[in-house]
Amino acid sequence: MQFVDEFRNPELIKRLSDAIHAEVTARTYRIMEICGGHTHSIYRFGLQEMLPPNIELIHGPGCPVCVLPVGKVDEALLLARTHDLTLTAFGDVMRVPGSRESPFQAKAQGADIRMVYSPMDALKIALADPSREVVFFAIGFETTAPSTALTILNAKQLGAENFSVFCNHVTVGPPLRAIMTNEFFDLDGFIGPGHVSTVIGLDPYAFVADEFHRPIVVTGFEPADLMESILWLVKLINEGQATVENQYVRAVQRAGNRTALAAMTEVFEERPSFEWRGLGYIESSALRLREPYQAFDAELRYSVTPIRSPEPEGALCGEVLIGLKRPEDCPLLGTTCKPESPVGALMVSSEGACSAYYTYVHGRLVTSGERS
Repeated sequence: MQFVDEFRNPELIKRLSDAIHAEVTARTYRIMEICGGHTHSIYRFGLQEMLPPNIELIHGPGCPVCVLPVGKVDEALLLARTHDLTLTAFGDVMRVPGSRESPFQAKAQGADIRMVYSPMDALKIALADPSREVVFFAIGFETTAPSTALTILNAKQLGAENFSVFCNHVTVGPPLRAIMTNEFFDLDGFIGPGHVSTVIGLDPYAFVADEFHRPIVVTGFEPADLMESILWLVKLINEGQATVENQYVRAVQRAGNRTALAAMTEVFEERPSFEWRGLGYIESSALRLREPYQAFDAELRYSVTPIRSPEPEGALCGEVLIGLKRPEDCPLLGTTCKPESPVGALMVSSEGACSAYYTYVHGRLVTSGERS
């Protein structure tokens, strides 16, 4: 298989569906897809409808915008409002609601907040006007952390003293561990994230198999990828095998991307603790700048004070994010919370579970009268 169309071949997907139906037993299979990109593919292609009813797919905390707690947005906006600086952020971050407003709303009210496509874009803004302070609002898992690290290395080399990073990069392993140690969860296997695994490889997931005795299959994002991975997981669960498997061989190597990992190791170190939406504070689950690069740390430069802000009233963002609830369980979905007027981050991001459900399922159910 070399082209996207081949991974969407209806005959192939039907054969995989038939194979899954042939493999399942009477038991229930509770499988969590960690990555929000997988959640969107599952909804978009209607994969759940092609599976036996005793396979339950549970959405996990792999949406980089969604895991950011409300307080972090508030901190960034306070930074922009109380200092004469330019705050830059990715497009999906611009629409994430804080406790009172989103970055887009703050921009409309006069704050200098600009959308960028990469941290290098933010550095270019800083280099174009050395008299103005520029802060990059950095978020994401190990997928995006290397680009931030390389940008900081460039900033140091170029002497961009007016550039800094408000670092909120997180790592995928600790929240996964937190979920598995939660008494409310009884999971049988995991669909492992594809994008982040291109950077970190397979070894960081070894604890899933070794300590918690659950299989995990790192997976691509096309329907055939997901159906094949579910077939693998069903077989592994039936056999009582707990291993780390790589279905996404066309993109993921066991050792990951050594260049990206080296840049991260050079620039970042683990934070002692970090707050996650829905999971609270998790030890060693995020990154901060090492001492040689702390001149580019916006938290230190501007003495950012941590803010703890509550979730929007009535929203189930935290519960949906970690799989305790489903998007359709939230009373705000499709009423006050829509893509054009999001109440919570899960409706904003292209990897948010609520955005996926609203886009691919909710409208169809409303039209058919199954949901009002």
